[in-house]
Amino acid sequence: MGIGIVTATYIAASVLFILALGGLSNQEKAKRAVWYGIVGMAFAVIATVFGPGIGGWSIVLLIPLLGVGAFIGMVVAQRVEMTEMPQLVAALHSFVGLAAVFIGLNSDILGTHGLVGAEIAIHEVEVFLGVFIGAITFTGSIIAYGKLAGKIDGKALVLPFRHVLNIAALILSLILLIMYMNHVGSWTLYLMMIIAFALGAHLVAAIGGADMPVVVSMLNSYSGWAAAATGFLLGNDLLIVTGALVGSSGAILSYIMCKAMNRSFISVILGGFGGAKGPAMEIDGEMVATDVNSVAAQLNEATNIVIIPGYGMAVAQAQQSVSELTRRLRDKGKNVRFAIHPVAGRLPGHMNVLLAEAKVPYDIVLEMDEINDDFPETDIAIVIGSNDIVNPAAQEDPNSPIAGMPVLECWKAKSVIVSKRGQGTGYSGIENPLFFKENTRMLYGDAKVSLDQILQSLT
Repeated sequence: MGIGIVTATYIAASVLFILALGGLSNQEKAKRAVWYGIVGMAFAVIATVFGPGIGGWSIVLLIPLLGVGAFIGMVVAQRVEMTEMPQLVAALHSFVGLAAVFIGLNSDILGTHGLVGAEIAIHEVEVFLGVFIGAITFTGSIIAYGKLAGKIDGKALVLPFRHVLNIAALILSLILLIMYMNHVGSWTLYLMMIIAFALGAHLVAAIGGADMPVVVSMLNSYSGWAAAATGFLLGNDLLIVTGALVGSSGAILSYIMCKAMNRSFISVILGGFGGAKGPAMEIDGEMVATDVNSVAAQLNEATNIVIIPGYGMAVAQAQQSVSELTRRLRDKGKNVRFAIHPVAGRLPGHMNVLLAEAKVPYDIVLEMDEINDDFPETDIAIVIGSNDIVNPAAQEDPNSPIAGMPVLECWKAKSVIVSKRGQGTGYSGIENPLFFKENTRMLYGDAKVSLDQILQSLT
């Protein structure tokens, strides 16, 4: 395949990737957007494998490896549950980071043969940055995977002088870069890699469970910049463009989510969020339990109903039951809508994906800003497995770890039903005053089982 054909194919793939990103902003166009991305990646792989500089034994080795990788990816995609998607995304980010590290080390071993003057300096910076960003992405993604999978404590790891440690790691890495460019030795690159591994792990470990959706989008951004750095190393224009698209879109998404959580973007990147600021506010009252028959009776009498899904819905795999309940209530002429918080679940857009999978109409799935003012006119707000995103402490307790975070103000509804497994504080470990309010009733048990029983009790 000639260089002209490869360049044209890369341009086509870049356009398809841009169309894919643009289409994902709309649920109705998302399926088509995904296909744009699939076709674009197919173009990219074919043009790279059969492009200039690759032939003979390289193709003989590459094609079987691509087949093995494709088969493994297909098996994993088929077996993974929707509840496991956040940790799968984190794990995939780690692969991108590790690939950037290996390519950087390989470029260092090959040296700068054929390069002269400023080209050598540029190449050395590319190698150093590629390994640095890739190492941070790799270990950060591993820690994120462990937290999301429940293998590591979700609480923030707060080390003494943690910000000083982060700054020291960055300064030391910069010194090592200068030494590396002065040809002190490859050991400077390897030492920086170890420091970057530790820095990536510490940055993510220092972020508490309440901020994990931001971590996922942030790691997405890191993986993009790692890919872009790798593109510079390999002289691959498409990899540079693709990495820049992923890196910038991930950074923008992280910023939007930080704003939605009243977080400082820079502070989240540097780690250290998720811990309490002082003694928590005392909560008056007690949790009052209800049963499925009472909830069904309330739903039969209600006119305006808002459903607020959270990670608990994903864990119970209750989205199909939620969809059926919605259909039944709407058939009765009731106004049923969904309230989606920007960071509901453990992955950006997590709830939207689940509801789309269950065929819930797009037009009744509303964002927080679109529906928050409607709660005072809502007869029943049904909270399914949510905690932080409906927590009044964000507004009432200045010492709360989520103080100032915009939340869904469901407690302003006439009645609130909270579907919850038990009386625990949930993933982030923050107590919720909503559960103790006079207009709140707790429906304990598995969300799917509870909803199925409510469906049977509806008249």
